[in-house]
Amino acid sequence: MLSKKSYQSYNIIMKNLNKYFWCAAVTTLVIASLFLLVKIKTELKGYGRNFPASTITVSGEGKVFIKPDIAKISVGVTKNNIDFVKAQKEASEIINKTIKFLKLKGVEEKDIKTTSYNIFPQYDYVRGEQKFKGYEVSQNLEIKIRDLDKVGEILSGVAQSGANMVGSLRFEVDDMDKTKEEARKEAINKAKEKAKTLSKQLGIRFKKIVSFYESDGGFPGPVYFSEAAFGKGGDFSVPTPSVPTGENEIKINVSITYEIR
Repeated sequence: MLSKKSYQSYNIIMKNLNKYFWCAAVTTLVIASLFLLVKIKTELKGYGRNFPASTITVSGEGKVFIKPDIAKISVGVTKNNIDFVKAQKEASEIINKTIKFLKLKGVEEKDIKTTSYNIFPQYDYVRGEQKFKGYEVSQNLEIKIRDLDKVGEILSGVAQSGANMVGSLRFEVDDMDKTKEEARKEAINKAKEKAKTLSKQLGIRFKKIVSFYESDGGFPGPVYFSEAAFGKGGDFSVPTPSVPTGENEIKINVSITYEIR
């Protein structure tokens, strides 16, 4: 049994504990309410949410017209013979003769490159039966011609040297990087001007570039020649083909994506 004095002390302690409990509960409730109000207010304003940035993409095209300073041609020979050694020898003789001719015309050794060399056995099929008929030996060269006045003469000369595959004539610019840089600069300037115009018309501000894309085009395609074009298809004198170079159109297209506000 508690004494009267002890019982009074117990009541006082319990009253104080209840007081502290309710104070703590009220304080916690107030803090939680404030946190909830701030969160609601923040979400209503759109803060704290991971919205993707608003962007806009502008594009521009740059063109450069330039006179080519080099020509490239493909020259090749194919020989067939039942004897592999003879087929290889015949092909080599023609390639060596062709290379000698090219050097006489001022083509440097660094501008003569072998692009393929192949040896294939050849077969005939008679009544479903495979019969060996010989070997095919082929070699192809890529020739870079720096003196464009000699292109026609070289085309005729390699054919007369025995090459039976001549074509893929292309007129190019040797320093293509510099030409592309000019076209790229024009394309970027056009895209930026478009961005300025849109900024005024739409009432938006551009913050920073978030992506850049570039594509090129406008390069000339190859020109192909038949053997008859070089006088190998008939009994007539060999004309030197006329091969005007014209101009090359180099195009660069760019797309710039800006973050806006």
